[in-house]
Amino acid sequence: MNTENFSNCKLLVVGDLMIDEYVWGDVERISPEAPVPVVSVNREDYTLGGSGNVVNNLAALGAQILVAGVTGTGPGGALMTKRFEDLGVDAGGVIQDPRRPTTRKTRIIAANQQVLRIDRETVQDIAGETRESIAAYVNKAIESVDAVLISDYGKGLLTRDLLAAIIKKSHAAGKPAIVDPKGMDFAKYRDAYLITPNRKEAGLAAGLDIVDADTQDRAAAAIFAKTGARNLLITCGQDGMALYEDNTGPHTIRSKARQVFDVSGAGDTVVAVTGLALASGQALQEAAALANLAAGIVVGKIGTATVSLAELSAAGRTA
Repeated sequence: MNTENFSNCKLLVVGDLMIDEYVWGDVERISPEAPVPVVSVNREDYTLGGSGNVVNNLAALGAQILVAGVTGTGPGGALMTKRFEDLGVDAGGVIQDPRRPTTRKTRIIAANQQVLRIDRETVQDIAGETRESIAAYVNKAIESVDAVLISDYGKGLLTRDLLAAIIKKSHAAGKPAIVDPKGMDFAKYRDAYLITPNRKEAGLAAGLDIVDADTQDRAAAAIFAKTGARNLLITCGQDGMALYEDNTGPHTIRSKARQVFDVSGAGDTVVAVTGLALASGQALQEAAALANLAAGIVVGKIGTATVSLAELSAAGRTA
């Protein structure tokens, strides 16, 4: 598992930016007003979520990063900007739109369990001028990067037109476009180099209930037919991953047994590590195997987490 060239790689991340807020506390009683727990707050943490977590994962592994997306103009947008500055990320493609809120997901956690989640967001498509600004940034930036990571959380940024423009430009520049998808309409990811759904997402996109190897293969074939994508990586939780290269396969990647605390953000880790490994010159099977190791590490942590080079190297030695 070679990670030596990671610091020489530059990647462009385009996707739905979010703030993940964690409110940690204790529950000692039930509210007298309603049958709900009363959480006594001990601390609050903020981190980058959505495509921002892809950025976090890349930064933790030493990559050079450019990011494009949209935020609001309030405190959430300012916090996002500050986090990117702290990470040394080129955020020249982040547009602040006063008409949109910065997406924020607040998770209330007590006794290491999530009690409640509160979402502040809009899922309306971005304005035409915002879409044009992001497309122009991608057109300018893409020649300088080694790969393009598209992180779709369905919050209105990645419209069909913008996706088509990004993937077309990536293809023309010879840079792999790797998509972490959302929703049932995978046709909007047409001609992507790699799509990385989890098993549930793949089944929904294909209109199938994946219950065994046969239904998984049929779902993969349906996704290839809909998208014309070159490769497909289906993540299967504790069962590992199934990689379909050039509409053939699957190549099965087994997971090492681990205790799972929190799967939130695991898909971000998969797309980040796969893209970074490809950018460093590794073959797709090697990149997917490395991403599988990384995902196994982050699900053993609470909250939206990242994996370090040291953790990944140690996992590779014991795999």
